[in-house]
Amino acid sequence: MQLESVIVFLKGVMDMEKYFEKMKEYLNMETEIPYEEFETYFKDVIEFLSKDYLNLAQEETIKGRFILTILMSNSEDRAKRFKNMAKKYKKIYDKSHLWAEALTLRLLKMGMTKDQIIQAEQELNDSI
Repeated sequence: MQLESVIVFLKGVMDMEKYFEKMKEYLNMETEIPYEEFETYFKDVIEFLSKDYLNLAQEETIKGRFILTILMSNSEDRAKRFKNMAKKYKKIYDKSHLWAEALTLRLLKMGMTKDQIIQAEQELNDSI
């Protein structure tokens, strides 16, 4: 691996870990974050994936997919509860779903099965 490739790889690991740690923090909170913070986190994750998802290793790709499934679940739930914001949450859901599918495809191309992907996400969930 060239030095530049190693640097890109390590940056991807560090960034994904940052987003994963933030998601863990959110999941352990007693209160719900406001829409603005939810949207900012979502946009940061999507921007990162737009630039670096092809450089992510399997573990980081699994974490990315895990984050996206949480975003999907939360945006879907919030759209039902906050009717005045439903359209915005639906957009977040749709983009998160699109990216979750892209990361699933990437993991399948890396040699994982759908069952292995589900199991890996369950292990992440259990660790939180």
